[in-house]
Amino acid sequence: MRKLLYIIRHGQTDLNLKGIVQGRGLNTSLNEMGRRQAAAFYEYYKEENFDKIYTSTLVRTHETVASFLEQGIPWEQLEGLDEIGWGIYEGREQTPDVMQGFTDLTEGWRSGKLDTCVEGGETPNQLAARQRIALDHILARPNEEKVLICMHGRAMRVFLCLLTDRDIALMDDFPHTNTALYRVAYDGSAFTIEDEYNIKHLEGLLTE
Repeated sequence: MRKLLYIIRHGQTDLNLKGIVQGRGLNTSLNEMGRRQAAAFYEYYKEENFDKIYTSTLVRTHETVASFLEQGIPWEQLEGLDEIGWGIYEGREQTPDVMQGFTDLTEGWRSGKLDTCVEGGETPNQLAARQRIALDHILARPNEEKVLICMHGRAMRVFLCLLTDRDIALMDDFPHTNTALYRVAYDGSAFTIEDEYNIKHLEGLLTE
């Protein structure tokens, strides 16, 4: 069973633009730049004839793929594709205390402390556990050979680690920006990244 997974991050939101953490608990919409990024992605890939679209349950992913949904492509939301929960950091301004706490947390993850999280948040291992359920769900449908998946920055990095059998601690090795694409092939037993961090559709647009 072969599948092609087109995995993208959602378009920009105002909180992205301001550098404010938005996790699973903030259901924000795209801003004007995010809508332009989504439109650019659609124009570049509208002829791909996707069999299915999977998104997180958060509206910023729905808005990013809205033009594809208007084609009538089947769509399913999966909680396993939601962003990681950032707990008390969600929506907070980048004060020195918040930035230091965020840095300490992500550096700890990099060193392998994958069962730690901010207060009220979610650990990388907890995120990976729900992603595995989502992945099993996607792979259980052999007729869906070309699939578009829209998710979130941190979640996408962990998801790519799962697909490529890499240590989750290496999640930050995968660059990402809004609507960046990773195309991943599945041959029935293993995943291979065929196109990594493709942002050709964003030429001429700001990508911060």
